[in-house]
Amino acid sequence: MPTYKEKFNKKYKFKLNTPHDLKEISKLTGYELKGLKTIYNKGIGAYKTNPQSVRPNVKSKEQWAMARVYASIDPSSKAYKIDKIHLKKKRKKDKLK
Repeated sequence: MPTYKEKFNKKYKFKLNTPHDLKEISKLTGYELKGLKTIYNKGIGAYKTNPQSVRPNVKSKEQWAMARVYASIDPSSKAYKIDKIHLKKKRKKDKLK
């Protein structure tokens, strides 16, 4: 089963394991950076406050946070249903930046 990162990369035609930063994800998806940062910070907080839920292969809080971002931008995920409140599309003039 592909990861949310792999699904994202397939959708946007990148190699499956290509990493992205929040700015690039914002630019590609059209979601405001502010919302993606909020979701990222929620991932950091979850890593710190609920360590028993962290998978053994996750090596850092940053890795956990980015996984949450990738999951949150996929409408088929549970994370999307929770975090969609933070996902706002950029206005057209903002997209030009």
